[in-house]
Amino acid sequence: MVIREHFEVAESALTLLAHKEHIPYGKDAVFQARSSIEAAIKKDPYFATSFEPLVMDSDERVIKRMCSAALKAGVGPMAAVAGTVAWEAVDAMVAQGASMAVADNGGDIALVCDRAVTIGIHTGGPLAGIGFSIPPQDKVLGICSSSAEVGPSISLGRSRICTVISEDVSLADACATALGNLVQSDDETHLKECLDRILSIADIKGAMINAGGRLAMRGDLPRLVKVEEQDDLITRRLL
Repeated sequence: MVIREHFEVAESALTLLAHKEHIPYGKDAVFQARSSIEAAIKKDPYFATSFEPLVMDSDERVIKRMCSAALKAGVGPMAAVAGTVAWEAVDAMVAQGASMAVADNGGDIALVCDRAVTIGIHTGGPLAGIGFSIPPQDKVLGICSSSAEVGPSISLGRSRICTVISEDVSLADACATALGNLVQSDDETHLKECLDRILSIADIKGAMINAGGRLAMRGDLPRLVKVEEQDDLITRRLL
């Protein structure tokens, strides 16, 4: 039986969706990832604050994923933290045989699914109630979002929300931040240029911008569907 479990540790708040026997492995992976990140910050405090990519000598996979994604997206490594931790949780559950494993870390989502699932994009405003219908996935997929108006994300832009999809979940998270930083208006030409820039990064499948009541999309995106926003399904805090 697939269950949903929400848990919080320090700044982290995640919702895991998987069979009951796989949930503990996902939770353990979150604690391990946090420990690696905290050690990296202790080693170099700029790891936590830089808005620019950093090169860090580390054998830890979570740190390598964050630094690699940040370099490709042109942002600081912490821009990839939530997606990376979600990815680590899903990887751990899959390693234990899970074919259904979803980790939602403050709107940055990693998933493997043996059935179709609907992922809501929480925005509020005039375009509230939209989501993606995700077909079954036997490889990890990242669906990550950044916003200047909704939630605690740090964004230097003016989007309602930007969402990026990639099989590299860390990269999806970093590029969602990068895309959000790029968006400075809801001008149609400007939004197209922002999307083109993000889609030029290797391994990005698709991206969507919600800005000023306008929706702009490019690339290989799941089918867009109407959803009912439910507060009890929203992971409110951000790692």
